Amino acid sequence: MDHDRRRFLGGAAMTIAAAHSGLFGPADAEGASRELNALGRAGEWLNSPRLTAESLAGKVVLVDFCTYTCINWLRTLPYIRAWAQKYRQGLVVIGVHTPEFAFERNVDNVRRALGQMRIDYPIAIDSDYGIWRAFDNHYWPALYFLDARGRVREHHFGEGEYERSEKIIQRLLTDAGVADVASGVVSVEATGVEAPADWGSLKSPENYVGYDRTERFASPGGGRLDRRRVYAVPARLRLNEWALAGEWMMGRQAIALTGPNGRLACRFQARDAHLVMGPPRRESPVRFRVSLDGRPPGPAHGLDVDEDGYGTAVDQRLYQLIRQSSRSWNGTSRSSSSIPEWRRSPSRSAEG
Repeated sequence: MDHDRRRFLGGAAMTIAAAHSGLFGPADAEGASRELNALGRAGEWLNSPRLTAESLAGKVVLVDFCTYTCINWLRTLPYIRAWAQKYRQGLVVIGVHTPEFAFERNVDNVRRALGQMRIDYPIAIDSDYGIWRAFDNHYWPALYFLDARGRVREHHFGEGEYERSEKIIQRLLTDAGVADVASGVVSVEATGVEAPADWGSLKSPENYVGYDRTERFASPGGGRLDRRRVYAVPARLRLNEWALAGEWMMGRQAIALTGPNGRLACRFQARDAHLVMGPPRRESPVRFRVSLDGRPPGPAHGLDVDEDGYGTAVDQRLYQLIRQSSRSWNGTSRSSSSIPEWRRSPSRSAEG
C-alpha cells in the first residue's frame, strides 16, 4: 500500500462519485458483491455480533474506513455518529478499522479509543487489510455507500461534502422502500479534536517523525536509523521544520527517548498542533510539557494539556497540544519529557 496517498486527504472535500453501473466489484456465486462479502471476513467485531452479507441483505450500508489516530477521520466523526442515530431504522453504519501504525493493530487500544469517542455502531477489525483490498481502498477517511442489494453506489474520500453524503443516504433508503425517511440534514457541534480545521490559514501539513516518512528534519547531522544519538535543536527553525534535543532513537515508524531528558521542537503555522504519541506500556504514563514560542501556552493550550503546558501521556493516541482561539500563529511548539523510553509515534504535528 502507498501510505503517501493518505496525505492527499488533508484537504477539506476530496472526492465523491458514483460507481460505474452501480457496482464496484463483481458478484460472487451467491449474488452478493465482493465488498459486502468481505465484511463478513473481519478478524473481529466491536459493538456488534459478526455481520455478514446474509445479515445485511436488504439493508442500506454505509462503510467508513478509519484508523483511530487519523485527524482527518476524527473530524468526520460527528457526522457519522449523527447519521447512525438519525437513520437507524434503515441504515447500517459500519466502521472498518484498518490500522496505519503497528500500535493500532492492538484491539485493546482500538476498543479503548472507541469508548472515549462515544462510538457505539459496529466496527469491523481489518488488521490484515482484507476488507481494504476488497474495496480497493487507498484512503483514510473513506466512505462507501452500499444499496439494499449490497452494491457500492457512491463513494467519498476525505473530509467535507457532508450534505451531499447525507442526501445519498436518503436517496438509497428511499430506493430501498424505507418508509418516512427523515428529510433535511444534520447539524453538529464539533468540539475538541473533532472541530473542523481552519483551512484558510493552515500552512503546516501533516508530518511523521519516523525515519521512513519524515520530512524537514532539521537537527544537525540528520537522523540515524535505529541508533541512539544525541540530537540538538538548531538556533532557528524555518516554517515546518522540526528537530530533537537529547538522546533519542529514530525508528522507521517512531522515535523513542532513550536519555533522561528530551525535547521535540516544530515551527508551524496552524490553529492546532497535534502529536500521536504514548508510553510503551499503559501502566507507565509519561508526564510532558508543551511551550509555544518559549512560553507556556496559556489560553492556547490544547485539550490534553493545561495552561502551564503540562500533560500526561497514558494511551497511544493522538494528543491535542495547541488550540488557538482566533488565528493561526507562525510559532514554535516544543514538547519535552524527562522519562526515558518515551515513544512518540508517527506525528501529525500541525493540523487545522
